[in-house]
Amino acid sequence: MGSIPTSTFSALSSVPLDPHYALKEGFAADKHPEKVILGSGIYRDEDSQPWVLPTVEKAERMVSEFKDVARYEYLPITGHAPFCNTARDILFSPGTKIDNIVTLQTISGTGANSLGARFLSDALKPSAVWLSNPSWVNHANIWEMVGVRVKSYPYWNPTTKTLDFQQLINTLETETAPGDVIVLHACAHNPTGVDPTKEQWKKIADVCEERNLFPFFDCAYQGFASGDLDEDAWALRHFVSRGSLEIAVAQSFAKNMGLYGERVGALHLVTASPDVAAKVKGNLTRLQRGQISQPPRRGALLATTILTDETLFQGWLGDLQHMSSRIKRMRKALYEELVSLEAPGNWEHIVSQIGMFSYTGLSPAQVAAIQSDYHIYMLKSGRISIAGLNDSNVKQVAYAMAMVVKSPSAERSPSELRSL
Repeated sequence: MGSIPTSTFSALSSVPLDPHYALKEGFAADKHPEKVILGSGIYRDEDSQPWVLPTVEKAERMVSEFKDVARYEYLPITGHAPFCNTARDILFSPGTKIDNIVTLQTISGTGANSLGARFLSDALKPSAVWLSNPSWVNHANIWEMVGVRVKSYPYWNPTTKTLDFQQLINTLETETAPGDVIVLHACAHNPTGVDPTKEQWKKIADVCEERNLFPFFDCAYQGFASGDLDEDAWALRHFVSRGSLEIAVAQSFAKNMGLYGERVGALHLVTASPDVAAKVKGNLTRLQRGQISQPPRRGALLATTILTDETLFQGWLGDLQHMSSRIKRMRKALYEELVSLEAPGNWEHIVSQIGMFSYTGLSPAQVAAIQSDYHIYMLKSGRISIAGLNDSNVKQVAYAMAMVVKSPSAERSPSELRSL
């Protein structure tokens, strides 16, 4: 038999590999013994190894020992009800009208973003969705796939390495249209690590009210950012407390429970009334049925076990403190090394940012030099994962950063790095 002469798919354009996965491939192919990767949004311990939360290990044993005869049965389309309830309760303020909130278990935060985007594109028919510039790389992809025009509002100021707040507000006040969706990062903004202050959050909420914008919060780091569940949920709780805004929230337990591969998440819609909530739930359920039918069970059981057992819950809060504290310590160590090496420029943004990521301010050319000369891998935007730093490599990373800032084209030998 001969080959088909012309493929039906010949007209397809070539799609480049996602930059995060391309970075991983380059790192895997590098045989240098002192290579470092600072790209992945995955927590690593002091030895650069995956860290299974002690609380999760205890929950695993409890779930395994409970030989539920229905443990492989399908969940409802909306997900595991105890998980949905407890996930909702840690996200919203006590006393919030839960009859107005619709919650569905999703395939982690990505699934929540995707389901929410599909629903809002159908229900609101917004003229555009507004994403921060920059934003999580998958946000634009998700919204483009549901046919909504993607626009951006200013966020990162590369000169000051801070939030470009006034330009953010000016853009929202003058360029948005009623019914547009605005995607907001609840805490630990990805990729910059720069969050608005509480007063700035209030102003953003003012503009959402005045311009009739629909806020969609992406909450991927609750408890992981500051170590405090309530502090990290402050912004979205403030929006809800106003009583005039309906909002959506995509919630993930990948980072704060380390359940990356279990894909545990939830989508919450805060509506104006129980009657509206019932309609929203019906429409979301239909969409969920068409996309995945039912979400997976095991990860939801692990999360529910932790959230509903008081001893495990307190242990989890301790795990969150451990992770967030190590991140803060590594930020401080990197900053101090850069200052000690007299790296040109002001590096205070390294310690003022929060969460897993830091927008270093390095240019694509400097990032390329760090990779080729020092075997340190980061995204060309200059974003690094602070979780990839540890006491063994932070000097190496700081040295490479300082050298390329001082002389981007300078070659550095492996022996210089080993002498650090």
